[in-house]
Parts: sequence; C-alpha cells; structure tokens
Amino acid sequence: MQENDQSVLVEIKGLRTYFHLAEGTVRAVDGVDMTMHRKETLGIVGESGCGKSISAYSMMRLVQPPGKIEAGDILFYKTPKDGSSTQSEIVNLAKLDPKGQEIRNIRGNYISMVFQEPMTAMSPVRTVGEQIMEAIILHQKVTKAEAREITIDMLSRVRMSNPQKVVDDYPFQLSGGMRQRAVIAMALSCRPHLLIADEPTTALDVTTEAQILNLMRELQDEFGMAIMYITHNMGVIAEMAENVAVMYMGRVVEQTDVKSIFFNPQHPYTQGLLQSIPQLRDAVAKTEHRRLETIKGMVPDPYSRLKGCPYHPRCPKFISGVCDEVDPPVVRTDDNHLVRCHLYA
Repeated sequence: MQENDQSVLVEIKGLRTYFHLAEGTVRAVDGVDMTMHRKETLGIVGESGCGKSISAYSMMRLVQPPGKIEAGDILFYKTPKDGSSTQSEIVNLAKLDPKGQEIRNIRGNYISMVFQEPMTAMSPVRTVGEQIMEAIILHQKVTKAEAREITIDMLSRVRMSNPQKVVDDYPFQLSGGMRQRAVIAMALSCRPHLLIADEPTTALDVTTEAQILNLMRELQDEFGMAIMYITHNMGVIAEMAENVAVMYMGRVVEQTDVKSIFFNPQHPYTQGLLQSIPQLRDAVAKTEHRRLETIKGMVPDPYSRLKGCPYHPRCPKFISGVCDEVDPPVVRTDDNHLVRCHLYA
C-alpha cells in the first residue's frame, strides 16, 4: 500500500506480448508505455494489427496461447470500491496467474470490457438476464432475486426499452443496438473503475453508434469510471476522448491530449492518419476535386521486425542512416506530449 498520485489508475511500462507461431514470432505488443488516469477517457487509435486490442487483452489477462506476456508491467492502482479508503494497492496485473483468484476478482469487477462484436460476447443459449446476473452474483454478496433486480435496473440505465421483458430474452431476439446495450449493462453491472471498449460500435449503423457513444458518456459521468476507447475512427476519438495514444506496429508512437493530436500532430504516422481523412470543408466550398492523401506502402510483415523505426519504409521524413538503423527514443516535446521519433531527439 502507498500514497500514490491519486489520479493515476493504470500504468503500463514496457509491455511486450508475443505470439510464438510455427511461421515465426509475432510481436503484437512490443514495448508499450501508457498511463491512464481516473475518470478520463483515453482513446487508442491505429491501423488494424497495430496491437490496440492485444494491449487491452493483456490488461485483462485474456491473451490465449500461443500468446504470452514476455516482459513489462501493468500496474493497477486499486482502491476499495466502498470508498472506505483513498489509499491505492498497487497490483501488477502482468505478474498474476491468468486463471488465479486475484485476477478473477479484478476482471469484471474493477476492470470490465465491451467487446467488438456483441453477438459473440454473449452466449446464444442463455438469457440476457442470466449472463448479467452471473457477474453480479460472482462479485457481490447478493441473492439471486436481488441480482435480478440489479440486472433490470442496469438494463434500464442503458436505456433498454421494457427491461422487465428483455431480462428473459435471448441475445438473438435483440437487435444489434440492443445487444450492444446489453453487453454494456453486463460490463457495468459491478460498477468498474475502468471500462475497456474495443471498437464497440463497429457493427452498428451511424444513428445507433451515436446513441451508444452518448450512452457511454452519460454512464461514465454517473459511475465516475475511466474509459479506454479502442478504435480506428478518428471522428469517434474527437468526440469521446480526452487523451489519445496512437499505436503503430505494437508501440505507442505518440500520446497527448485530443486537441494536440488534431491541431499539432508530431509523429509522421499521426500526420498521415489525419491527412487521409476526407474534409467536409472541401465539399462545402465546392473546391476542385482532389485525391485523398494516403500513407504509402503497407504495414510490414509481422513476423520480421525491422531495424530502427518500424515506420521508416513509409515515412516521408525518413532520415537515411538514422531511422533505418537506430531505435527511436521517446521524447517529451511538451508538458503533455510524448512522441517516439528521431525528428525530435
């Protein structure tokens, strides 16, 4: 136990999660450093395969063999849920047994996750209520009847119409938006300190997506939790996040507040991502049609780690003899701006 900075909730240091396959070793997460604070929304953004989801699965200790956490620390600053103390107990999630009692007490209770596809996140042969009640009974000292009442209340909180009926419905009887609300209700049933949302609106239409995003913001204010929002959609990041971590090839290449990411991006990869977004002002001004900017090349082969900066084959600001030879350091360019790039070293 220690009197730590009370605002820090999770601190990730040098996290490396590798998958040892017959074809070779995939370094899905290769030295991630990241800090999350209480009640904040941290957006994790990057291309598919950059390590966003595996970082979250590593925090939850849900990485399945042949995946394995090879190195690093995931420090979770755990405080009593009853508010009896403000002291933090530091738990290194990376060192816990993935099937042990300690991580089972944290997973779903202190840290919950909303998965990308709600239909696969819930069992099709059990009712919505049974699945939410299971988590409540596991982590709270309540009877089955009390758990059912909490479940109905939680379904009501996520704006589910007729929760008394939905509690006895099966997931396949619900629409995509209703299923996602049920998954959110299940994740929040024990009022976690951190909610990890892994692209929770990918399979939904734009109108339903907006409703889910508004719902998550409302519930965050109500429960006082932090949210780690994983997405490749910069528009969602602009709407949801306070701070942003940009990932590429298993590393965080830039981390700062959301305003700085959009108005002062410093890593060439972040700049490329933002330049590739269609601009509404062009259509409004009826300017001459122009091609969208693109990031040239492809993401490197995951089985072979490039020497130097992994982004150098695609980087327009590539420095020969430096970027292709030396691993870039993490540089603090401002009070709240970290960038992993030779341009600022």
